[in-house]
Amino acid sequence: MNVLVLLPFNDVQRAVLEAGAPDADFRYTTKAAVTDEEIAAADAIIGSLAVDRLQAARNLRMLQLNSAGYDNYVNPAGTVPASVKLACAVGAYGQAVSEHMFAMVLALMKHLDTYRDDQRSHAWTDRGAVTTLAGAQVLVLGAGDIGTHFAQLCRAMGARVTGVRRRVGVVPEGFDAVCAMDDIETVLPDADVIVSFLPSSDKTRGLVDARFLSQCKRGAYFANGGRGDLVVQPDLIAALESGQLAGAALDVTTPEPLPADDPLWDAPNLFITPHVAGQFHLYTVLDNIAHIAAENLQHLAAGEPLRNEVEH
Repeated sequence: MNVLVLLPFNDVQRAVLEAGAPDADFRYTTKAAVTDEEIAAADAIIGSLAVDRLQAARNLRMLQLNSAGYDNYVNPAGTVPASVKLACAVGAYGQAVSEHMFAMVLALMKHLDTYRDDQRSHAWTDRGAVTTLAGAQVLVLGAGDIGTHFAQLCRAMGARVTGVRRRVGVVPEGFDAVCAMDDIETVLPDADVIVSFLPSSDKTRGLVDARFLSQCKRGAYFANGGRGDLVVQPDLIAALESGQLAGAALDVTTPEPLPADDPLWDAPNLFITPHVAGQFHLYTVLDNIAHIAAENLQHLAAGEPLRNEVEH
C-alpha cells in the first residue's frame, strides 16, 4: 500500500502513523508541493487534499482528512469517488479549539481585549464591572468532542452548561443537560453565554440571525468556533451596536479571509481571530491526527469501517 502524507508530522508522529501500516510505503510531502503523479500512485492520502486535485487519484482507497469538518467533500460540488473511503478528524481538535474559544470568551468577560487596545494607545483606563462564568448559564451548540471539552472548562469555573444537539439522549459527561436543536428557543433566553461549534449544513447556515439574537438574554455573550456561515454578520453587528449582546468572539467568518473593509472589523465589543483555533498551533492536534490515521490504515487493510467514516 502506498500512503501519501501531506501533513507536517514530526518523527514521533510519523512513527505512530507508520505503526498502523508497517508494510506500507510512506511518502511525505506538502499540499503545496504534491504532484499529480504522487496523487495517482497513492492508495491512501493523509491530509485534506483539495477536491479538484482528486481528479488525479486513480488508485485511491482512503482519504483521511485533517479537519473535523467535511462539508466541502460531500456537498453537490464534492468530487470524492464513491469507491474512496472518506474519514474526518473528529476527536483531534477538542482541546485546541475549546481552549481557544474559552480564552476568547473569558477575555471578553474581563475586558482584556479592550485593555490591550488601551495599552497600545498608552491609555490608563478603568473599563468598569466585569462578569464571571461562576454561576453563569452556558449554552453550547454542538455537544460533540469540541463542545464537550468546552463544557468541562466552563463547569470547572462554576457554570451550568446545557448542550444542544440534533437528538436528545444520554447527557454527555461535562454537561448538566441537553436539548434538541428544535427546542433551542426554550433555552436561549436564559443563557448568559452562547457558544457554537456547529458544522455547516442546510439547517445551520444563517441560524444566528436577527430573530435568534433578539431571543438572547440582553447582555449575553456569543462565540462561534464552528463555521462562519452560521452567522448573519450584519445582524450580529446590529446586536452588538444596540447592546443586545455584551460581546462576541469569532474564530470564523464569511468570507475567509475577512476583507479589510468589512464592517465586521469595526463592530463594538467584538473579538476576532483568523480561524486559527483548529489549526496545528497546539502540538496535540497533530498527535491526535496521527493516531486516528494510524487506526484507519489498520481498518482499511482489514476491510473494516473507518473511525469517523463519512458517507458521501
